[in-house]
Order: sequence, then C-alpha cells, then structure tokens
Amino acid sequence: MNPISRRKLITMGLAATAGASGLIEANRLARRYGLVPPDSGGFFGPGETLTYACQRLLTARTPAREFPRSMISKNPFANEVAPPKEEFKRLQAGGFRDWRLVVDGTVARPTSFSLADLKSLPIHSQITEVACEEGWSYIAEWIGTPLSGVLRETGVLPQSRYIVYYSIEKGLWESIDMADAMHPYTLLTMGMNDGDLPVPFGGPLRLRVPRQLGYKSLKYVTRITATDDIKKFGKGLGSVDPEYGYAWYAGI
Repeated sequence: MNPISRRKLITMGLAATAGASGLIEANRLARRYGLVPPDSGGFFGPGETLTYACQRLLTARTPAREFPRSMISKNPFANEVAPPKEEFKRLQAGGFRDWRLVVDGTVARPTSFSLADLKSLPIHSQITEVACEEGWSYIAEWIGTPLSGVLRETGVLPQSRYIVYYSIEKGLWESIDMADAMHPYTLLTMGMNDGDLPVPFGGPLRLRVPRQLGYKSLKYVTRITATDDIKKFGKGLGSVDPEYGYAWYAGI
C-alpha cells in the first residue's frame, strides 16, 4: 500500500463533505492508494469505499476497546446456528481431538494445526465486546493465539492481501484484509471466560475480529486461506454477507 500524506487525507475528508462529486473524488483517491473493499461496486459502493478507506487510514493500528473484568456479561447471548452436522457431532464426541485448522494459499508452508498445536503457541486474552448488527451485544473474555503468529508459522507470502476463513458449517466463510489479519487483537479463540470456548459461542475454534461487527467473528473455523486475489472466492464480494445486504468491511 502506498503511503498517503496528511494533505491527501484532509483533501479526501473535504471531498467527502461535498456531496456526490465529493464521493467521486474520494473514490478516485481510494482507488489510487489501494483502499478499495471487495464490495465496492453497485449503488452503495462509493460509500463502502469511503468508509473502508477512512477507517484504514485512521485506525489501522488502533487497539480494540477493552473492558474491566467486572463488566463481563453474566448471561451472554449466543445467537442461533443451524443444528450441528454429523461431522461436527463426531468431532465433538471425540473431545475435538481430531479437529484441524488447515492453513493454505499464498503461504510457504501449508500446515494443519490441531487444537493442541494452537494451544502450544503464545496465548493472549482480551475482554472485548461482540456487537451484533441486529442490535444486541455482550462482553466476554476471549482466550487464544493471535492469527498473526499462525500466519508467520506458515510463512505467509508478501503478495498476500486477504485472509479467507471457513466454518465447518457449509457455505459460511468470511475474509479480512492483512491489516486486520496481522493486528494483535485478532485471535484464533479457543477459550472464553477462563474456560474452553463453549460450542454455542463457536467452540472449539472461532476467529475473533473485535474491531469489526460480530458477523466477522466466524464460528467453528476449520480452514484459513491466504490470497492475493479475493475475486476468486464466491461471487468476488469478500464473503457471503454482501450477498445479503451487509457490508464486507464492518469496522466499529
């Protein structure tokens, strides 16, 4: 990504206040500096591009908001998911000993990690909020290993621009850019509130992206693919969510 000057940033902000012509100018600058989300087409594309570009310029290294332990929600809400498939039931019956996270794509060393492998890596915890686009939220302690460390273990290649991640639930996948993938608050989560991550909350493995809305924190993650071209995945919009009217980038 090319650097952008303070003057250009101010110009971009001023352009955004100028109505339709401002959006066109802001989009032009965003494209020039490679700050264009996968769902930049269509009627809402200019707005999505402006939001993504501004947040990336202003908050790329900003930490997620953390909370004191006293604010952990006593009755967190686990949104409903489809009934578990036979494969999940089999893995659960075995205590998830056979659960694997496959990491492939634009990496030097494609690797399969067991939960024990992941737990042997540096473990971090954070008390952050899951904020749902439907209006509910809760605060919990999340315990896991940073995604950045796993990517370094597999030798993520310099041309990688996005990380695509898949759930064991058929058809569910998401992606984030490398700024979020390498951010220290993005965790492959295996624990919650001092215990193992409960199944209703995504156990045994959930990718927590606390700087974005809850739907980016995909449950039951079994595969991660690094890529230099997000257009090769699905309908090229970055995830399944834009197909249902949600933004690919859901920064908070």
